[in-house]
Amino acid sequence: MLSRLEATRRRTLQALGLGGAAAVAGCASEAPSAQDAEKEAKTKQQTAAQTESPDVDRVAADPTDLPDPIDRDEPKHHEVTLEVKEVTAEIEPGVTFDYMTFGGQVPGPMIRVRQGDTVSLTVENLPENAMPHNVDLHAVYGTGGGNVATTAAPGEGNGMEFTAAYPGAYIYHCAVPNLDMHISAGMFGMILVEPKEGLPEVDRELYFGQNEIYTDKPAGTEGHHGFDVDAMKNEDPTYVTLNGEAYAITPDRYGPVTVEQGERVRVFFVDGGPNVSSNFHPIGNVWKEAYRDGGGLGEGTPEHNIQTMKVPPGSCMVGEMDTPVPEHIKLVDHALSRVAHKGMMGVVQVDGEEKPEIFDPSPDTAASEDEEGPMY
Repeated sequence: MLSRLEATRRRTLQALGLGGAAAVAGCASEAPSAQDAEKEAKTKQQTAAQTESPDVDRVAADPTDLPDPIDRDEPKHHEVTLEVKEVTAEIEPGVTFDYMTFGGQVPGPMIRVRQGDTVSLTVENLPENAMPHNVDLHAVYGTGGGNVATTAAPGEGNGMEFTAAYPGAYIYHCAVPNLDMHISAGMFGMILVEPKEGLPEVDRELYFGQNEIYTDKPAGTEGHHGFDVDAMKNEDPTYVTLNGEAYAITPDRYGPVTVEQGERVRVFFVDGGPNVSSNFHPIGNVWKEAYRDGGGLGEGTPEHNIQTMKVPPGSCMVGEMDTPVPEHIKLVDHALSRVAHKGMMGVVQVDGEEKPEIFDPSPDTAASEDEEGPMY
């Protein structure tokens, strides 16, 4: 007889569109129960803990690598494949971790379509992977956002077709029974559905994603970190990252994103979670126009001059910044312990000439880089 907790958990998974229904969708092997999946994850991390060498040099997505804005008036059909890659990489120098990714990057590749477009989407689960995977897209009308239809065992692929019926910026993420672990380990991204009239033109677009990583060692401890399921249940992350690695988009890692003074910069941001909300703030700037939860594109009026945008796990935001002065814009979660101790910061470097009528960093003395502050 099922315990009350297990019965509730099973009903919850069924409501999410998970479980045995995967077989109906054509998956050769049924999705595991949550308990089986958790046991499989622990076995995998115990094996991986014997190896500290990364498989890949980087999982942090390049914020400048995103599809071009859409410039057409008619609907189009898209063939999209999300390739699942389980890889070992560094969270920070000397600290390795087993990631699960779409396309080998965190966040996964942005999918960009127009309202009214149709999409044939396939999840390819590489044969060297250890677990079943799928995708739930919040831009899809349909059971589980497509998670049942796309569930694939290692070495297999499954797909679906859908119409992008409503505009906005939406998360996609893996949604197998232990979905929280898969998302935490990197399996999330954004699908942008542009309104039929398109988005206003800007000079630069950037793409970022935040998530928590739960490991079995304190942050900064060298060596291989396994996944800590109990820490995840307690919502006590070791790291909170921007694009999957600690301080990835900063001078100390892969470098800041560089833009030119005067450019209008649009930022697409997705909070994978799986548990904590982001308080997304550009230090030294403001969201001149912002769309909360990625909604209202083409239909509503943006909010103006927003200092900090609350982004729940499983949601997105679209914000624009003006760049009138040269500076380092620090993109942070304003729950600032996540910045100081857990890795949650990226830097946008604005190059140009000083404009003391707007900002004078040294009105009485020569400007000094040391006056910039302790962290970039």
